[in-house]
Amino acid sequence: MVYDSVGRTTFLKSLDCLVPRGTMVSFGQSSGKVDAVEATLLSAKGSLYLTRPTLGHSIADSASLRRRAGDVVRWVAGGKLSLRIGATFPLGQAAEAHRQLESRSTTGKLILIPR
Repeated sequence: MVYDSVGRTTFLKSLDCLVPRGTMVSFGQSSGKVDAVEATLLSAKGSLYLTRPTLGHSIADSASLRRRAGDVVRWVAGGKLSLRIGATFPLGQAAEAHRQLESRSTTGKLILIPR
């Protein structure tokens, strides 16, 4: 299983990481949109599976959103999911937080704090 959030620059490399019948989840495009994929490429690389999920399909209605958000909150509270906070910024430094995200120099979550 490969999760690729980068897009154009890593797409083919991510496919190459898979074993036959492996699955790739392409969910981001920070380096740009991925070009159209020929279905035969997936078979040539080992009968691979490719999916491109979107958040909108997972939370199509308010009940789904509440249920999924509740799951995440319960997982965090129960220690089943841990969050890595990379940095916090006062809201007035939002531009700096964005610069750091765009430079890909961050790890974990960046939090903007209203003050």
